[in-house]
Amino acid sequence: MYYVYILTNKTNNVLYIGVTSDITRRVYEHKSKMIDGFTYKYNVNKLVYVEETDSVESAILREKQLKKWRREKKIALVDSMNPTWNDLYDK
Repeated sequence: MYYVYILTNKTNNVLYIGVTSDITRRVYEHKSKMIDGFTYKYNVNKLVYVEETDSVESAILREKQLKKWRREKKIALVDSMNPTWNDLYDK
């Protein structure tokens, strides 16, 4: 399985979209600050949205699609699945 996911920071004002084949490991890496770059710099480590697919190609296409969306549309997507913006990592 492959996952497209959205992370945010504590105040929900930064969004990050990524793809992985192991969502638990990948979010753990973000939370543990094992990954330099955008998520490290902006303290982005709260998992607020996840989509699952069985194809890496479809996951990458979906990631690219979401990255092109306006911020308002991304927020509406998260709201549709997780209206309280709880951290889904523990679930």
